[in-house]
Amino acid sequence: MSEAPIISVRNFSVDFMISTGLIRKSPLRALKGIDLDIPRSCFFGLVGESGSGKTTFGRALLRAAPITEGTAHYNDGELEYDLTNIQPDDLREYRKRAQLIFQDPYAALSPRMTVRDIIAEPLKVMKLTSSRAETDEKVREIAKACRLNVEHLRRFPHAFSGGQRQRISIARALVSNPRFVVADEAVAALDVSIQADILNLMKRIQNETQATFLFISHDLSVIAQVCDFVAVMYLGQIVETAPADKLFFEPAHPYTQALLAAIPDLDTDAKRIAPKLQGEIPSPTNRPSGCAFHTRCPYTIDICRSEEPKMESKSDGHKLVCHRWKDLPIAAESVTEGTPTHD
Repeated sequence: MSEAPIISVRNFSVDFMISTGLIRKSPLRALKGIDLDIPRSCFFGLVGESGSGKTTFGRALLRAAPITEGTAHYNDGELEYDLTNIQPDDLREYRKRAQLIFQDPYAALSPRMTVRDIIAEPLKVMKLTSSRAETDEKVREIAKACRLNVEHLRRFPHAFSGGQRQRISIARALVSNPRFVVADEAVAALDVSIQADILNLMKRIQNETQATFLFISHDLSVIAQVCDFVAVMYLGQIVETAPADKLFFEPAHPYTQALLAAIPDLDTDAKRIAPKLQGEIPSPTNRPSGCAFHTRCPYTIDICRSEEPKMESKSDGHKLVCHRWKDLPIAAESVTEGTPTHD
């Protein structure tokens, strides 16, 4: 029997109240009816265009955004929580085990604190150490793991490059030894060469600690390099999920195929079956009827406009929501040739 996933959500929805007049407010559905399992001890990728709801999903799992409907469960093998109705005492314990790596390493660090104090802050707030000596020992351990020198701990954030600042952010997130980490566009603000260094660092730490990373990104080439599983999000819904190799070589949903087709190819003569995306993602305040993707999908028929598709299994671990996926070509050769393979 396989072990329970560390995160399991069913019919998971998040609403925000927005102003529609001087005093009137109405709900905006940012996430709608998500069913998803995140296995333990893996790098799980979440990909989609800007505005698709990726960050909201990560924040909701950390209980930094409201959960409006559905259920969300956390189970790391030692502790189990119902995140939908978690009590304050349990929430404090949960946040020792669930941490966030921010996107912008420049805005995430206080300019008035030394690196040592920045990394040590979670230990103090969560009361994980009983003395300054114990705190310093843990700070030095995680700094070494994140390839920060001891002399760095006495400096302030302005003295560091973007890559070094992101390593400081990672050290702060991991110093409490979390079991679940949300990395929200953690390398998006960095140069490509520095991105590779940070990705290798996170992957190495994940392998050593067996923590679970939810890696949020809009860059499919980055997802391909580091993730074991991938979920594709569109307009607050999961449209396809699969092991990374299956998703990149057998993309079944038209949206996934279009995202992969948008990856630049050095072979200018390569033929592409999957059409590129046209238009922009709709506003969640004016959500399309039926399939949310039908306004941009080249394969739309009447049922797509009128009826919302259900999640179906294509193969073991490969699921998607699409009325027509069995009729569509798998554009693997056209959209994934030259795409970095997962190892």
